[in-house]
Parts: sequence; C-alpha cells; structure tokens
Amino acid sequence: MSYLGLDENKTSKTVEELNVLLADYHLYYQKLRNFHWNVNGINFFDLHEKFEELYDDAKIKIDEIAERVLTLRMKPTSNLSEYLQKANIKETGTGISDSEMIKILLEDHGLLLKQMRKVAEVAGDGGDEGTIDLIGAYIRELEKTSWMLEAWKMKTSEQNQPA
Repeated sequence: MSYLGLDENKTSKTVEELNVLLADYHLYYQKLRNFHWNVNGINFFDLHEKFEELYDDAKIKIDEIAERVLTLRMKPTSNLSEYLQKANIKETGTGISDSEMIKILLEDHGLLLKQMRKVAEVAGDGGDEGTIDLIGAYIRELEKTSWMLEAWKMKTSEQNQPA
C-alpha cells in the first residue's frame, strides 16, 4: 500500500466505514428488487421501471465500493450474515403500498447519505482523496434521486386528495 501514500491505520478505519456502506447497499439493492417485484396499482408501470433503474445503479455501486476496498489493499465484507449485522438499513416485507415503498426508500436514502458522509469524513482524516471523490459523486446522485422521489410522492399525495 506504500505506493498509495496512505497511512494503513487510518485507511483501515475508512475501510470499516466502506464495509458498512457496502452492507447498506446490499440491503438497499435487495429491497429495490422486492419493491420491483411486488409493486401494484395505478403507479405500477412508473415504479416498476424506476425500481429496476435504481437496483441496476445500486448493483454498480456495490461493485465499485468493494473494488475501492480492494484498491486500498483490504478485504470487502462479502457474507450476507455480516451485511445483516453491519447494515444501518433493515429489510422490508412485502404487501406494502407504492407510496409506502417510496417513503421507505426515502428513509433509506437518509441512512445511506449519513453513512456516505461518515465514509467521506473518515477518508478525509486519512487523506484518502480517491474515496472522497467516489463517495462525493454518490452523495450528489442520491440527493438528486431523493428529490425526484419526493416530488413523485408529493404529486401522488395531491392526486389522492378529495376535490
């Protein structure tokens, strides 16, 4: 790791937080698959497609986070049992409404953003600009996605109001 010019002790703290983010993204990914498969109702077509778009994006981020850990010459967490223990995000059952799905995703986005900021802070303490750059882009993208989902939620709430 000497070619990276990073302190191994500080980098191990960054990797700990990256592994939590990796666990979060695995649960988020599976939740999106669940919602994609189980969404019903008037918003089916829009949300079925959106959930697929989001889980495709999450799958890419899972790989990039794991590869960042490997770039830092450490091991990414790779067991489901460890993901369930480490993750801030929790599993969700089936049989919930489309608007509840969006509400849950927005809550999960808040957890992801909080963990991303923690990763960036720890990486900053270790002088790890590569991780900061990766996570900064994720934050920007997730903030925009959250704004769009929130706008959809407001629109559907207005449609459900009595005239």
